[in-house]
Formats: sequence, C-alpha cells, structure tokens
Amino acid sequence: MLKQFSAQSLLMGLLTAFVGFSSSFAVVLQGLKGAGASDAEAASGLMALSIAMGLCGIVLSLARRMPISIAWSTPGAAFLATVGAIEGGFGAAVAGFLVSSVLIVAAGLFRPLSKAISAIPPALANAMLAGVLIGLCFAPVKAVAFNPWLGLPIAAAFFIGGAFNRLFAVPAALLAFVLVLVFGVNIDADALSHVGDALGPQLLLVKPEFSFAAVMSVGLPLFIITMASQNIPGITVLRVNGYEPAPGPLFTWTGLFSLASVPFGGHAVNLAAITAAMCAGEDAHPDPARRYWAGVMSGVGYVVLGLLAGAVTAAVALAPKILIEAVAGLALIGAFSGSAMAAFKEVETREAAAVTFIVTASGLTFGGISGAFWGLIAGGAVMALLPVARAAMRKQLPKS
Repeated sequence: MLKQFSAQSLLMGLLTAFVGFSSSFAVVLQGLKGAGASDAEAASGLMALSIAMGLCGIVLSLARRMPISIAWSTPGAAFLATVGAIEGGFGAAVAGFLVSSVLIVAAGLFRPLSKAISAIPPALANAMLAGVLIGLCFAPVKAVAFNPWLGLPIAAAFFIGGAFNRLFAVPAALLAFVLVLVFGVNIDADALSHVGDALGPQLLLVKPEFSFAAVMSVGLPLFIITMASQNIPGITVLRVNGYEPAPGPLFTWTGLFSLASVPFGGHAVNLAAITAAMCAGEDAHPDPARRYWAGVMSGVGYVVLGLLAGAVTAAVALAPKILIEAVAGLALIGAFSGSAMAAFKEVETREAAAVTFIVTASGLTFGGISGAFWGLIAGGAVMALLPVARAAMRKQLPKS
C-alpha cells in the first residue's frame, strides 16, 4: 500500500483540503449561527465537521482504494443560514441534524429511499437550492453598502483571483478579508488575545431538543439538500473519472460520520461534489489505481484544519458580521448560478420551478416549518396540476 504513495497525491490531497476548507468554512459558520449557535457552539460544530469528514475520507479511501473525497454540506449550511433560530434554539436544530443523519444512513441501507430522493424532479431540487442560496448571495452587496472601503476589496479580490483560476477566487477573498481586518477594523487587544486562547480543541456537547418543527424545518430539508446536491453528484463525479463505487455503503458511512459530529454541533458530512474532481482526476496521479492516496491526504488535511477551527472562528468574530457573510455569499455565487440555470432550463417545468424558488426564497415559515420544505411542496403541486389543467382546457376548446 505504501509503495503506491506519491508526492503528487500528497500535494493534491493537501490542496484539496485547503480549497475545501477555505472556500466554505465561512458558509458553515454562518449556517450554524443562523440556526442559533453561539460563537463557541459554531466553533465546536466546525471542528467536529472537519475532523469527521477528514476521518471519513481516510477510512473510505483506504478501504475502497478509491479517491473518495468527503466534505461538509455547504448547501445544507447555506440553508441553515436562512432558516433562522427555531423554537428550542440550537438544541432544536441539532435534533434536526440528528434526524437528517439517520435518514442518510437509511438511504444507504434501503435503496427505495435513495431512489425516492433521486426521483425528485431536478428542476424543483435546483430551484429549492437556488432559493436557499440567494439570501446569502445578497451579502456582498450589503457589505459594500455597509462600508465600501471594507466590502469592495473583498469582492474585487474574489473576481480578480477567479480570473486567474476559479480555485483561487475564495482564497483571494479570504486574504482580502484578513487584510481588511488587520488594516481597516479597530480590534480591541483583549479580543485579539482570545484568538490565541482558542488554539486548543474546543468541542462542546449540545443537547438535542426534539420537536415536530425541528424535524420538518431542519431535518427533512437538510436531508434532501445534502442527498440531492452533494451525495448523488459526488457519485457521478467518481463515475466520470472511471470509478464505480456502490453508492449505498458510501451514503451509510457518511451518515454515520455525520451522526458522530452531531452531538458537537455538526450538521452533515457527505461525498464531495466539486473538490472530488481534484482527487479523482489525473492531477492527483496518472495511474487511477494510486489516486486514493489523494483522498487519504485530503482527509489528513481536514483533520489538521479542524483542530484550528476554534482560532479561525475567534478571528472571524473580530470583524463586522457582514464582512464574513460577504465572503460566504461570494463563495456561493457559482452554486447559485448553476442551480438557477438548471432550475429554469426546461420550459415545461419552468413555472413549477419558479414557484419553488419564490416560496423558498421568501424565507417565510408556515406552521413552524421552513420555506424550503413548503417550496418543494408548492412546486410539486404546480408540476402535478398544470398538465391536468391544460388537458381540461384543451377538451373544452371548440373543435375547428
């Protein structure tokens, strides 16, 4: 096994971990805080997720001899940022995380459940995701309005970095964020000392508070979003690169590692979709049989970065909240544009997708249940009723 290790896989694996962590940790922090977590609980969740997905990637890559990349559910975190605190606080959100993780395990064990998720019309799934993402995508504009001298450098760095290489866009925005934090924000010396104090592991147990609203507002939508936008595409990326993993066991293992992170505030880990291509492609190694080491090393990188999560969270807390929200929003522009294009691509499903998008993006809750769930229900109802209504109208039209 060690004979198949290579420097090329080492470097690609560590690069994958850096890109995966830096490009979306801001989204995860905003999502956990949006669900009611304190700074300490958000740091705990970020740490638990990073360590869980690192260990999961190491285990699965070694066991399957495939470059299986694991990530946290970035779309799921974006969804949490729009849900808002529900009754029961962060404990209720954690109960939803638990339900979602159990459903992911079940989807791996019982094929009908994973098939049911796959059967959700892509237009509706993408419209729901676009509706979830758009709220955070407004953040860069709000940051510029808040203070152009602070917001504009972050946005400019994102687009300039992306012009050279798409992978550089978010790291460039993060670098600009750090520079803005250092040179543009007055930081109290006592607050700065907390960053060093947070270098040690800071895992906190969070007691779940079960309720119907927690299950329907957080658990079920998070499960659908994670499966539809991460796990299923993650399998596709592996297959495109010549690997044929059995999906069920991979879903089950990601669900189990999600369960391990939930008590500490983690929402979900899953198969990577975007960074998966970095480990599975030729850049990881010319020989496909040796690329699994890239998956292993990316897992090692995630574990190391996870141990620094407390310091990362403490540093982010020094800046105005809107600035890190801007970084998160910029990181999600590509995902929003992709999901929106896929949602409205087909004329036949465009109206149903529009209804799903509008209801989801409204941010409203009905009966204590979030708009993402109702958006999917409303869009599904429109998709089912429109053909019936059109057929009835055609029957009533006079024959020429």
